[in-house]
Amino acid sequence: MNITVYLGANEGNDPFLKEAVRELGTWIGISGNTLVYGGSKSGLMGELAESVLQAGGKVIGVEPQFFIDAGFVYDEITELITTKDMSERKAKMIELGDAFIAFPGGTGTLEEITEVMSKVSLKHLDALCILYNLNGYYDSLKQLLDHMIEMDLSAEEKQEGIYFVENLEEIQKIIQHKDI
Repeated sequence: MNITVYLGANEGNDPFLKEAVRELGTWIGISGNTLVYGGSKSGLMGELAESVLQAGGKVIGVEPQFFIDAGFVYDEITELITTKDMSERKAKMIELGDAFIAFPGGTGTLEEITEVMSKVSLKHLDALCILYNLNGYYDSLKQLLDHMIEMDLSAEEKQEGIYFVENLEEIQKIIQHKDI
């Protein structure tokens, strides 16, 4: 299974993020899944890719040319797909993914996972959409989705396939259930 992970190229100020992202990467690597991610060697993105590789897994990076030109590419990954811009990158990452995980990140991470959420909601994408809600990072987004339902602007069935999880064990259960 190709697991697309969206996350930041920064490390953040919580040391637990680095530990959790390495745990996620190690699991992806040893479980026989393939990581699809943004291709960067910096921050949490680099930690994730490195941990997958160290666990014997495959890593596909999808990187726009301007990031490659700026020196952000991780040369050790299994495969690099170069795109002309961020829109093409986002489309390629969705095309390659079987499951999608949003690790805590910035506005780019939010933009990427909300497109997946929308496609899952519309049934235009048959995939898992998982928000890794470490230490309540995505609580406000979950509240917003609940509020959309309360306001009759969305419905529970529209949000099927969108999961908020607290730890790696919950991710494993959801993904293993999808494999059945």
